[in-house]
Amino acid sequence: MKNIITRTVTGVLFVAAIVVCFLKPIAMEFLFAIVTGLTMWEYCGLVNENDNVQVNRFISTVAGVYFFLAMGGYCSGMVSSGAVFVPYLLTIIYLFISELYTQTKNAINDWAYTMLGQMYIALPFSTINVLAFNATTDGGITFNYLIPLSVFIFLWANDTGAYCIGSLLGKHKLFPRISPGKTWEGSIGGLVFVLIAAVLVGYLSADKSVEFGFNILIWIGLGIVVVVIGTWGDLVESLFKRTLGIKDSGSILPGHGGMLDRFDSSLMALPAAVIYIYSLTLF
Repeated sequence: MKNIITRTVTGVLFVAAIVVCFLKPIAMEFLFAIVTGLTMWEYCGLVNENDNVQVNRFISTVAGVYFFLAMGGYCSGMVSSGAVFVPYLLTIIYLFISELYTQTKNAINDWAYTMLGQMYIALPFSTINVLAFNATTDGGITFNYLIPLSVFIFLWANDTGAYCIGSLLGKHKLFPRISPGKTWEGSIGGLVFVLIAAVLVGYLSADKSVEFGFNILIWIGLGIVVVVIGTWGDLVESLFKRTLGIKDSGSILPGHGGMLDRFDSSLMALPAAVIYIYSLTLF
């Protein structure tokens, strides 16, 4: 009972923080810079527990946070020059060259795990900026909270539907080798919940959606992309934990585990949403 209360309180605060942060661009940048930093720090700590792996935890975390902020500055138009990414490139070069002097047992492992953190965490989180800042017809840039927020809404709807339907009807395992608890019934239930959420988002935001060329069918398509890729994102993180031999990535979120546990689906769904939306402009 105590665990259920703890999990519920943490979940409500988590959802409230995500929703509120999207009301102002500066709040979004601040919160997700922290999220990126905490997730990178957690990731580096986990991989460093393995033998023959020694990732520079501090520099990797700073690099990841800087990349997120640089993307925010560039996408929002606050920084017009791509030179904003130069410091990030310098940190990456440093992380490679530093292995010449650390005398670790396996430099290739260090490089591989270091770059994995940047690709798996920093890059996906930075795509929030791509979703949030959109070019206008007059050459300006506008902040659009609805698209990135909808990705999280769809993920929450999917989790809720998968849990409810999976608990009641789940019999056929979706991916037993990686995640024995997931079922096809739960996944279908999650998809149904997401489709309902997509229709509601499209209907309730009809006036605003017209501004950036969305209709209900496009919202439904985005929901399907998010639920399918988000489910794979969850499985990818499960494979990551299984490979490391751990159950939870951390304990920073009471009742929910670590940052990777909480954002596993979004790490795949956010870049997938970018691909989906920009693909619409090609057809």
